[in-house]
Amino acid sequence: MAKARQIVKRRKAVANIRKITNTMRLIATARFQQAYTRAMAAKPYTEKITALVEEVSKAAGDQVDNALLRDNPDAGRDLLLVLTSNRGLCGGYNGQVLRTALRHLNETKDRPHELQVVGKKGVAYFRFLGRPVDRAITGISDRPRFDQIEPIAAEYIKRYEAGEFGSVRVAYMRFISAGRQAPEILRLLPLSPSQPKPGERGSPAVPTGQVAALYDFSPEPGELFNVLLPQTVKVRLFQCFIDAAVSEETARKVAMKAATDAADDMIKLLSRQFNRARQTQITMELLDIVGGAEALK
Repeated sequence: MAKARQIVKRRKAVANIRKITNTMRLIATARFQQAYTRAMAAKPYTEKITALVEEVSKAAGDQVDNALLRDNPDAGRDLLLVLTSNRGLCGGYNGQVLRTALRHLNETKDRPHELQVVGKKGVAYFRFLGRPVDRAITGISDRPRFDQIEPIAAEYIKRYEAGEFGSVRVAYMRFISAGRQAPEILRLLPLSPSQPKPGERGSPAVPTGQVAALYDFSPEPGELFNVLLPQTVKVRLFQCFIDAAVSEETARKVAMKAATDAADDMIKLLSRQFNRARQTQITMELLDIVGGAEALK
């Protein structure tokens, strides 16, 4: 009887856990829909402004001389920004981003890095490894706003123009679709003036035989790019944050569904074990009764 009671208690505990994980799955699904809408609304603008800068900078040629387009070979270090979550229970989301960031740092050991980490999980991970974090950013929620990201991008622009960094990169989870996300290292600065190949991210395929557009600049290209390039950097960084947010909710939704399904399987297994234990107990009681009856004859 003691074994059957233990199974009942365990089954009840698993059922309570299943209620929690199923509720978290429903919450993650609702949050995913909101984050997905925001990400899809911002992505066309990000891709268009990036493609416009690349095309116009190519058309302007030598007329453009902006610090955000130039390399800083004399800079003593680079900057890496790692985007992780403040909360757990999202499967391998943080692990994939952190492994990608750590791989990049190991591949560029000869180059000092200033490491900035967004999210409590990433900060705790690097502290566990004993690697110093130059700046920990934990005040950005899972619904990042542009006014939260703009000061960070403006600081990077200012410090890059001052020659502090040779490059600024972002390690984050790129959202491709609801069924596919990929960890990525994005080079935020310097911006590349070259035209990307057709089919690459941020560049629409150019039909064969199409004539390239001719631009008549007003104001001058230099003045125009002084406004356009910083805005491009800010928008691309904001896109990284909202991509990371929707990828996090996707991972959490999948993880909670897997946990709920595992709890269902556990409850079925415990129910079968309870039935067998109860059946064994009843059989033993019947044998005791029959044995006692035979002894009285």
